[in-house]
Amino acid sequence: MVQTPASPETETLLIELPKTIGLYVTQEQFAALAAANRDLRLERTARGELIVNPPTGWETGERNSSLTGQLYRWYEDSEDLGKAFDSSTGFILPNGATRSPDASWVSRERWQALTPEQKGTFPNICPDFVVELRSRSDRLGSLQTKMKEYIDNGALLGWLIDPQQRRVEIYRPRLAVEVLENPTELSGEAVLPGFVLNLRRVWD
Repeated sequence: MVQTPASPETETLLIELPKTIGLYVTQEQFAALAAANRDLRLERTARGELIVNPPTGWETGERNSSLTGQLYRWYEDSEDLGKAFDSSTGFILPNGATRSPDASWVSRERWQALTPEQKGTFPNICPDFVVELRSRSDRLGSLQTKMKEYIDNGALLGWLIDPQQRRVEIYRPRLAVEVLENPTELSGEAVLPGFVLNLRRVWD
């Protein structure tokens, strides 16, 4: 369903879009939609298809709060290494898609190499590190495709965390996906040196 914002010249209209119909927008149109609908989490595929992600339930919200909180505490002690971002941040990937990982991090060197125009509202960069946290309504296949997209566009480490199955898929360039069953923690490896995610707070 697409809702157009009201203005003095328009009224609010609700449009039901069948799943067989895609809504395609340019980067400029996407930026305008995002600015007018700040309460929605929007994404754009490399082909230009608009994706409207519904608000999360309380379980996913609580888990994501723990995830981003742990990442931010590490970032506070390691802020000279790069920048950490939460799920509200969109990135324009090299393939043209605009994606919003549930948590992400960009190295200081790569961030500083961006021009002011490249930083813009949505930075023109794929994060070095990305996390996707599966909610009950998420299709696993779609998230796996998104994780591969991150790696193909420059991410060095990605975690797909599935609380329902207590499973984590770890994505790295040029390596097969590693699957962990019910792990208690995850290491940021060389990408995020010293960062360890306590998964007990995510599983519970």
